[in-house]
Amino acid sequence: MSAETHYLAVFTSDKTGPRWRAWRAMSEAQQAETARLGVAAVAAWEEAHRDSIVYQGGPLGPTKRIGDDGAVTDMVNLLTVFMVVRADSHETAVRLFENHPHMSIFVCDGVEVMPVLGSA
Repeated sequence: MSAETHYLAVFTSDKTGPRWRAWRAMSEAQQAETARLGVAAVAAWEEAHRDSIVYQGGPLGPTKRIGDDGAVTDMVNLLTVFMVVRADSHETAVRLFENHPHMSIFVCDGVEVMPVLGSA
């Protein structure tokens, strides 16, 4: 895509994986200090990329799913945080998230980036 496009970025995290186990093993004071550092680092990342951010998004809460039979169930997935960015290519959009604090300080293990079709 050559024109600037919007991209949905979804941070992922295995809530049963090693990063979460390590987080839960920290003391409350360690978690608070890590969170303090992480929030400051995320704010700095957002400031550095403010021209690319379309919608800041935020953390995602508990998930419910409705099936085609109408049944509603509680579920756990990898989706953790989301935001919308603009970039002139898919590669450029995904590279915005290299070394993002959610992966280097917090417990996310990746960011899935996809074009929002029909946006400009």
